[in-house]
Amino acid sequence: MKFIHAADLHVDSPLRGLDSYDGAPVARLRGASRQALVALVELALEQRVAIVLLAGDIYDGNWADFRTGLFFREQMLRLRRAGILVFMVKGNHDAESQITKQLPEVEGVHVFSAYKSETIDLEALGVAVHGRSFPHRAVPEDLVPLYPDPLPGRFNIGLLHTSLTGREGHDSYAPTSVEALCEKGYDYFALGHVHTREVVRPSDPRIVFPGNLQGRHAKETGPKGCELVTVEGGVITAAEFVPLEVVRWHQFRLDVSGLSSLDALARHFVGQARELVADARDRLHAVRLLIQGESALHRLEAEEPGSIAAAIQAATQDLEDTDIWIEQIRLDLQSPMDRTAMAARADAVGEVVRLVDVVSTDEGQLKAWFSQQLAEMKDLPGALADVDPMTFDFATMRAFLADAEATVLAQISGITTEGGVQ
Repeated sequence: MKFIHAADLHVDSPLRGLDSYDGAPVARLRGASRQALVALVELALEQRVAIVLLAGDIYDGNWADFRTGLFFREQMLRLRRAGILVFMVKGNHDAESQITKQLPEVEGVHVFSAYKSETIDLEALGVAVHGRSFPHRAVPEDLVPLYPDPLPGRFNIGLLHTSLTGREGHDSYAPTSVEALCEKGYDYFALGHVHTREVVRPSDPRIVFPGNLQGRHAKETGPKGCELVTVEGGVITAAEFVPLEVVRWHQFRLDVSGLSSLDALARHFVGQARELVADARDRLHAVRLLIQGESALHRLEAEEPGSIAAAIQAATQDLEDTDIWIEQIRLDLQSPMDRTAMAARADAVGEVVRLVDVVSTDEGQLKAWFSQQLAEMKDLPGALADVDPMTFDFATMRAFLADAEATVLAQISGITTEGGVQ
């Protein structure tokens, strides 16, 4: 007997702000959550699983219209027509109070009650599934003590939406402990809510967060998918993670130390990008890129802002066998120069370097200097036009300061790419 465990589908999750990205594959990104669900159904059919478990947050809140629910229902019908049973609980995003629109139920798709814990005994499969949905978005109490006792002679599965003892980046809902889960006497706990895959406990019982089915932004990086589990004689004989996402997000650091031309940058990026996506060339890869290092590119960018981004975008056009979208490019570059020698100079160059060295080493001083410069500016640069610059962290302010230094030095000193002075 095989079953699939997935969670946090967030079907039709709104991806805000995409229209502000020039050249963004908007349609593909907005359709990614649906296509990931289709991939899940295809996997279930291909593997001939008996059960699909969905551990909450199938939706991302109340539907804007009925199309979201109709799409999900259509996929459930595909499973049921193949004889696959579906069990699901509602989580904080799709709690009983969150989803106000209703559609006819699909026979064989069981949504656990939000008002009491339930057990479904599948005698023919030798399986019992236990679960309870969220009645409303915030559930501060531990639901595990309310779950039924395991059924003797069955492979017992607990379906639960929870933050356990807490996970970074996730609100605390239905908190509980691994010890509480173990004491329940089940064989497998199918958890949901945490978007990063985690095997909390490998066996006795096996406790798993499968992660969300499709990453939705640059903080939800890497492969996303579901658990495929095989049970024989009441014992797990195989368990594997199956990636199903159609868009894979990356945060990637590109070290350009020593590179002195845009052509060299493009070649370096192409080589690194091919390695980054080598194991999943059939997906769209959304990349947030941090370019860092000590390089003459710093001066080139200062003289012609936007050069580096344009070179990277051009390089992606050369990747014929790879589908990459650059979501964002951030720069953390330094010019190759002897700062000690530069700071010792008695001219304007030395004054600039000494000021940067002093200001950039102290967070409070940098913020004060940053605030003073902004107050003296009539119009903010485009990068700052739509945000409050004073909310930037220390690293971001330092990066802006480094860019300003490079621009000023390029104008007043004529620093060579070897670090000397003309």
